[in-house]
Amino acid sequence: MIKRTFLLGVLSAASLAPAAHASVDLIAIGSISGAYEDLSTRTSALLENGVPGNRLGGLGSGFAYAGGTTFLALPDRGPNAKPYNPLVDDTVSYIARFQTFRMALSPSDPGSDLPFTLTPTLRKTTLLSSPTPLVYGTGAGLGFRIDGVTPLGSGAPALNAERRRYYFTGRSDNFDASKPSTYTNNARLDPEGIRVSNDGERVFVSDEYGPFVHEFQRSTGKRVRSFALPANLAISKLSAQGAVEISGNTVGRVTNKGMEGLAITADGRKLVGIMQANLEQDKKGSLRIVTIDTYTGATHQYAYILTDGSGVSEILAINNHEFLVDERDGSGRADTPLPTDTASAAKVKKLYVIDLDGARDVSGVAGDLSAYAVTKSTTPFLDVVAKLTAAGTDPRLIPSKIEGIAFGQDVTVKGITRHTLFVANDNDFLATIADPLKLPSDATRGMVANPNQFFVFAFDDRDLPRYQPQRMDDEHERDRDRDHDDDED
Repeated sequence: MIKRTFLLGVLSAASLAPAAHASVDLIAIGSISGAYEDLSTRTSALLENGVPGNRLGGLGSGFAYAGGTTFLALPDRGPNAKPYNPLVDDTVSYIARFQTFRMALSPSDPGSDLPFTLTPTLRKTTLLSSPTPLVYGTGAGLGFRIDGVTPLGSGAPALNAERRRYYFTGRSDNFDASKPSTYTNNARLDPEGIRVSNDGERVFVSDEYGPFVHEFQRSTGKRVRSFALPANLAISKLSAQGAVEISGNTVGRVTNKGMEGLAITADGRKLVGIMQANLEQDKKGSLRIVTIDTYTGATHQYAYILTDGSGVSEILAINNHEFLVDERDGSGRADTPLPTDTASAAKVKKLYVIDLDGARDVSGVAGDLSAYAVTKSTTPFLDVVAKLTAAGTDPRLIPSKIEGIAFGQDVTVKGITRHTLFVANDNDFLATIADPLKLPSDATRGMVANPNQFFVFAFDDRDLPRYQPQRMDDEHERDRDRDHDDDED
């Protein structure tokens, strides 16, 4: 257990705010084309909507540090932004996976805009599976024919039979309608948060469909455990269509706004998940944080109140009880304005500091949770929009979905050691988008690249005085994450 550097107790909001004289600085920006494919060649066949099954996209849905220069990037349920069948919300049989990257930071050449250059290198693709059978949709009643001829069939990937595993996929009809949404043998998975165990052997993934929190072997992607989440997070009337689910339930998570973020405490014992939006039974703006003891499975719930964002995308542990929360709106690059609207400009992408010490458990409470809110900084630790705008980025080009955050390796800036924070976007698997700098009504409007992006910020101990890095076993980096795809496992 890492020794705390201050007495336990409830901190005031003012004490959580970053010191006025300190500065969090943008030091590097890296990107990967949204048109690339990942290393899982056996999943490269076209999906139901015609998109390659190994499209390298959505990398910032979840982002985790794994020691050294190694990070894990978690795509969400796959490329469903291309319309093909509204009866399954355009979801496809994309196999859930995580990508292992080397994120190398090197000093930039003199005269460069930023002091460091970030070079992301994909090293491994790991598919997520269960050793026991999962529930898949049959495709019956979906009224769709691929290429106008072939009926939309089972949601079970063909790779199941070849590899003798049961893979999780993003298709929304892969569930048992007789069970609550938290039934852990449903094959549908919409991964949104990922963290690594302290020994580097396992990964924890949270999702929006259940919500679920699963534990997987890092080397193989096989599920080894699922944590039982509180019943009040589940819905009882399931549908392959999100709008139908929303209208049919009065209790539980809102469709596509489940457990969006996941943290692991510095000591590695506790997982902390956060819902993107309020539960059906709670007041708008009242979100829930769920803690899970990885030893006992015991859970607790706490209340988080939105400041100015429309929802929360991520949570990251500063130590064993303080966290950064990524609060954002949906504006920015890849947001879709109406034909008469001005182009969408990013506004709210802010990271706040919160403290769970002294917070009251709200497991038995519903409605307005504001009276139980966890302690939260009055000003953000990091205003991403402000920092990127100050660096010359047009707010219309700032990604709308800033979703992945992770602490990284320390760097030396002007002889001073500084900590790093990586921020990543979810590009929705869209390699190109309509030019955000031109109005939808502009006849000259064309398509522009929509890459996976990574923004690196440097901060000092005075910015987060109680920051305690997760204790990672770096030895695993040498061999486990050598360049190869999941087929070698």
